[in-house]
Amino acid sequence: MKKTTTAGENGTMPMFPPAPASQAVVPVAAPKAKKGPTKREAKLVDAGALIALERPTGDDMAFTHAVLCQVGLPRSKVEGREFLRQSGAAWVNVQAGVLDEGHGPVLQPLPYGAMPRLALAWVSTYAKRHNTREIPIGDTAAEFLRLMGMDDQGARYVTLRKQMHALAACRLQLGYMGRTFNGQPVEQFDAWVANKDANQKALWPGVMLLSEGYHRELMEHGVPLDNRALQALKGSALALDVYTWLAHRLHRIEGRPVTLYWKSLREQFAQEYQGLDADKDFKKKFLPALHAALAVYPQAKVRSVTGGLLLMPSPPPVAYRRI
Repeated sequence: MKKTTTAGENGTMPMFPPAPASQAVVPVAAPKAKKGPTKREAKLVDAGALIALERPTGDDMAFTHAVLCQVGLPRSKVEGREFLRQSGAAWVNVQAGVLDEGHGPVLQPLPYGAMPRLALAWVSTYAKRHNTREIPIGDTAAEFLRLMGMDDQGARYVTLRKQMHALAACRLQLGYMGRTFNGQPVEQFDAWVANKDANQKALWPGVMLLSEGYHRELMEHGVPLDNRALQALKGSALALDVYTWLAHRLHRIEGRPVTLYWKSLREQFAQEYQGLDADKDFKKKFLPALHAALAVYPQAKVRSVTGGLLLMPSPPPVAYRRI
């Protein structure tokens, strides 16, 4: 009997067994063809081809916390001051905080979207690689955007300031199998004071200090990722979440492949979808993100089956090793 599990359970096998006759297996379909690939789609193809040909080395290496590979930050703006999501035995709870922006305390929103994911991955990578809590984030906002592989368009400054303040102020709880991390990822962050000229060095903190607890957790539970994939997926928070989930999940499968049904996938990735057609609505959003993630994770072996996805043992995008 083929194992059925929830999206957060563990689960590697050296070969692909045939699927049961009652469960048709088909490749994960790409989005419907258009007149031609978009600029983003072309970049995904190019990035995937490069990743398939060249193993990640040096600056291609990135890291993030293992729990955040299973349950991520909010992807869109959340009303309220708290966000809780669970997947199997793993869960994350994010509480919005307060930051002094130069004139006293200011309530910050919950961090959401692609920007805090990329920022947290970048600072986590530096911390893991250099075994330090003190993270240099450039002399200017423009430089930090370049460090993260993003262009310095004017609109990005507003998003960067808002999301970096939210990330620096938030309280983060990570839980797995009876163990809970309580704390703030960022211990000290000098607010980026608003100004029309975002390139003024005096307005940018330059250094972010991670908390001792989060740094220790990261050193023990950091998951290696391919930074080229993160850069290719930076336009979609959901695609980033799917990629990091697969990077953490596929190589840990043992025994038979694992079937995940749309209900369990929705509960992991998009609990905000409710109603009679919740699974169907979620699937429409999830499949394009999955296709994008698979484009830059060529080792991943994932197939569509009736009612969900079949996950098969796959090499991780970056081999685990000591830094």
